[in-house]
Amino acid sequence: MSYSVGQVAGFAGVTVRTLHHYDDIGLLAPSERSRAGHRRYSDADLDRLQRILFYRELGFPLHEVAALLDDPDTDPRAHLRRQHELLTARIEKLRKMAAAVEQAMEARRMGINLTPEERFEVFGDKDPEQYADEAEARWGGTEAYAESQRRAARYTKEDWQRLMAEATDWSERYAALMAAGEPPSGEAAMALAEEHRQHIGTWYYDCPYEMHRCLAEMYVADERFKAFYDAMRPGLAEHLKDAIMANADRRAG
Repeated sequence: MSYSVGQVAGFAGVTVRTLHHYDDIGLLAPSERSRAGHRRYSDADLDRLQRILFYRELGFPLHEVAALLDDPDTDPRAHLRRQHELLTARIEKLRKMAAAVEQAMEARRMGINLTPEERFEVFGDKDPEQYADEAEARWGGTEAYAESQRRAARYTKEDWQRLMAEATDWSERYAALMAAGEPPSGEAAMALAEEHRQHIGTWYYDCPYEMHRCLAEMYVADERFKAFYDAMRPGLAEHLKDAIMANADRRAG
């Protein structure tokens, strides 16, 4: 039984042009031609093509593939042994590459691609990955989490410094607002709540008002987040939550 060049291209997942090229350079000449002069490939030709593609997959240039296949001292069993050896070596190389990629993924799990010295310079004694595992468990399958990871992975030390400077400035102004007795539903508090939402949208992920409401609830319900905000000023987490709710209500209205 013989096969057309189009059939063989379909079997092997290569282009007709590739098969023509292999024929032109003598690497894979079809065993037959039709009366019209069209290429026809035998089962033996398909076996040879399979070996060609195997060596090509391993990175051998075409002239070396031809030398391997046309060596008169090499029998089919020797080819199989050679292929097995090469595959074993490739598997080990890929295993090592996978291990290296896993280490890189872990190192950049939160997208903070900084040296230990740079981390300390930017974050001080605060651990930027303190909530990493929980964040991934809660939101790892969401587009917001994926977007946050994509953005953070691109940030330089200077970007993180600017982000932290903005956050520090905001917290100082919010603490001052509370000290002045401003209510959560007042214009000043709602303006800072909106600034908080926009900061998230600028640096991490798009934060519509309903999502901002959910975050506000978490700032009070989760003791760790509550402690984070209350460290800026006692009662700030609850005050901010109310300001976020008031701001969202105003925007909805």
